[in-house]
Amino acid sequence: MSLSENELRQAAGDDAIVERIVVAVMEHKLPPGAKLAENALCEVFGANRTQIRRILVVLGERGVVTLHPNRGAFVWSPTADEAREVFAARRVIEGAIVKSAAAVVSDSAIARLRALVAAGVAAARASQREAIRHSGLFHIAIAEIAGNSLLTRFLEDLVARTSLIIAFYGTRMQQTCSDCEHEGLIGALAARDARRAGELMEQHLAHIEAELVIRDVAEQPLDIRRVLAV
Repeated sequence: MSLSENELRQAAGDDAIVERIVVAVMEHKLPPGAKLAENALCEVFGANRTQIRRILVVLGERGVVTLHPNRGAFVWSPTADEAREVFAARRVIEGAIVKSAAAVVSDSAIARLRALVAAGVAAARASQREAIRHSGLFHIAIAEIAGNSLLTRFLEDLVARTSLIIAFYGTRMQQTCSDCEHEGLIGALAARDARRAGELMEQHLAHIEAELVIRDVAEQPLDIRRVLAV
C-alpha cells in the first residue's frame, strides 16, 4: 500500500527530528542519562505530543533512547556489558563493511576519506568532541562506499551509541593515534586489500575499546531546549 502525501510529509518531519536528536547525541550535546521531556521537545520542534511520542519510540528502537513507563525517555546510559556488546557488534559489521568497500572503492572515494581525516585533524584542535564526531563520520563514509544502505543505517546507530559510551566512560586515546589508524585503513582500501583492511579495522576498534576508562558520572541538570534549538 502506497503512502499518502500527508503520510510522506509526516514521515519526513519525524525523520528530521530523529536525526537532530541523534546528531546531538553524537556531538555529546545530549549526555547519557539526559531526560528528554516531552513538553520541552514539543516546544523545541513545534510538534505535538503524539508526534514526539512516535519519535521517541523510533529512538528507542534505534537504541539511542531508553523508555521507562511512568518516568519518560532518557538518553541511553550504557553499562559496561552493553558497551562491550556495541564494540563486538561494530567489529562484526565493520569488518564486513570495510572488506566490501575494498572491492568497490574508487579514487574519488579515497579522496573523500582523506578529506575526512584532514577535517578531523583540524577539528581536534578545537575540541576532542569534534574529533570524535569526525571519526564517526569517517566510519560511516566507509559504509556508504560499500553501498549497503541497511548496514549503513545499523552503523549510524552504533556510532551514535559509541559516542554515548565515550561520553559515559571517557577515553585516554590520543586523536593522533586514531588519525594514524584511519590513514592505515585508507591505505589498505586504496590497495584494494580486503583482508588487510579487515584486520586493521578489527585492531582499530579493539584499540578504541581498550582505551575506555570506566568511571562514575555525576548527573547534571540539562536544558534540552537550549541544546536542540536551531
